[in-house]
Amino acid sequence: MSLIIHNTGMLVQTREDGALFTAGKEMAVLPVIENGWLLIEDGIIAGYGPAETMPGFSSAVAKLDAGGGYLFPAFCDPHTHLVYAGSREKEYTDKIRGLSYEEIAKRGGGILNSAKLLHETSEDELFRQSMERVNEIISFGTGAVEIKSGYGLTTEDELKMLRVIRRIKESSPLTVRSTFLGAHAVPAEYRHDRNGYVDLIVNEMIPAVAAERLADYIDVFCDRGFFTVEETARILEAGVRHGMRPKIHANELDYSGGIQTGVRYGALSVDHLEFTGDDEIAALLGSGTMPTLLPGAAFFLGMTDPPARKMINAGLPLAMASDYNPGSSPSGNMKLVVSLGCIRLRLLPEEAINAVTINAAYAMGLAETHGSITVGKKANLFITNKMPSYEFLPYAYGSNLVDTVLLNGEVVFSRQSAGGGPQQCWQ
Repeated sequence: MSLIIHNTGMLVQTREDGALFTAGKEMAVLPVIENGWLLIEDGIIAGYGPAETMPGFSSAVAKLDAGGGYLFPAFCDPHTHLVYAGSREKEYTDKIRGLSYEEIAKRGGGILNSAKLLHETSEDELFRQSMERVNEIISFGTGAVEIKSGYGLTTEDELKMLRVIRRIKESSPLTVRSTFLGAHAVPAEYRHDRNGYVDLIVNEMIPAVAAERLADYIDVFCDRGFFTVEETARILEAGVRHGMRPKIHANELDYSGGIQTGVRYGALSVDHLEFTGDDEIAALLGSGTMPTLLPGAAFFLGMTDPPARKMINAGLPLAMASDYNPGSSPSGNMKLVVSLGCIRLRLLPEEAINAVTINAAYAMGLAETHGSITVGKKANLFITNKMPSYEFLPYAYGSNLVDTVLLNGEVVFSRQSAGGGPQQCWQ
């Protein structure tokens, strides 16, 4: 199938330079083509250019008029926990009353609360709830997503989560990457036997996950009050032996050593990073590990923001993700993440857009196929309403500007359905 998208106000993030990510001062460079067209063939970007270069196409080629809207590569979201049961709005009230994230966790809330809800929820119901969130993030312009386990904390329930992630991968047009996060918290029954829980992860969970080939990556919450550097190293070593590349929750709550541990074990990304200093930056420079910031979580929890400007000025690349989860970031809206990147982290619009497209694709192992408008990459794209500039995307922080979403070259969501309202087109 061939499709030509024409009458765009701008093609944003057009790259043929072979770059896998942008770093340092180059993050402020965002290549664009005004008044462009784009050709899709068999779900792949086959060509593009300014309007005056658009060749004639036969009637057999379908045409999509962008109506002057801007054409972007679909967002890549490299850190989510969107497979979960129920919600935790009562803890939201506790936060308003002044309880900290750690205090809520010590009272049996937080991750342990989600683990209890998930244990009581069937796999089919968990899949149904999760697919509602999948539809939601597609409508916001997300085309690729990494989803973690970690609300199981038993072998059976971790496998249940990962099987649901596999069903999402098989059932939706999203590109999905799966991460095993059995080391998300220490269950209550192991509170006085931390080594016993690490043994369970290493000797039982990881082999079971690998046997069913349920995870691309392995993650550990390496931070104060969760898993130590030594525990993290042992878990990552076991994951690597079973073919899972590391990703790390690090330095959200303190200078935990998690960043250095992630770099030492070749982590694809280290995520959160609110506490990042000179030593952490030095470890990351030239490492191939993508620093990934989650501004929605810091915003929702009222925490310290990571030093994004310092990191970019030092020459680092940055990615951003939604951290979509029930406790600390109950939103998968990546357009809002772009706005938070500009408002809270002081990123330029160009830097923020690079952080949620090309750099985010790298952070989930998709740099060769996603994250930019490039010939040969997957045609995961979205078209906005008509806008005055690409800076308007983060500027209009409360407006839903995504009009049409294409995944694998096909329209999967449109706000201009025949009935006049938004329509999910792929189901």
